[in-house]
Amino acid sequence: MREAIKFHGHLGPYLVLGLLAGETALKKIKCKKYFGLDVKVWGAKEKPKSCLIDGLQLSSGATYGKGNIKKLNGPAIKIEFSHREKRARLNLKLSDKLIKKLQQAKTHQQSELLAEELYRANFKELFSLQLKTYLPAGRQATGD
Repeated sequence: MREAIKFHGHLGPYLVLGLLAGETALKKIKCKKYFGLDVKVWGAKEKPKSCLIDGLQLSSGATYGKGNIKKLNGPAIKIEFSHREKRARLNLKLSDKLIKKLQQAKTHQQSELLAEELYRANFKELFSLQLKTYLPAGRQATGD
């Protein structure tokens, strides 16, 4: 977390969500950090939502420099992680409960307190996940 704050410049809930999303995705799709991973992010074009992307870069290792993270237009935050070799994909969305909490944080102090709370939370309370794996013959198998 210290490195993330140092890189990003401050502690905020979207930075923490990016960190947690990337860590969760690497575990769920069994992918190593940095390479072999593609990340697409919708709905995080403007601050403070775009702070999520710094957390994603730090936790997943996908970066703009390597070209394996993309920021796309969308009405709500959605993140797609794709494992290139294992042909696994994880789609992640913020929970409705989380969206309400984010909207209630109006001051910098409230945002920092929320960020600390989120860092200790279970990812299942924060995100809805959809994991898909693809079989070699083009058939699709899904699971959690």
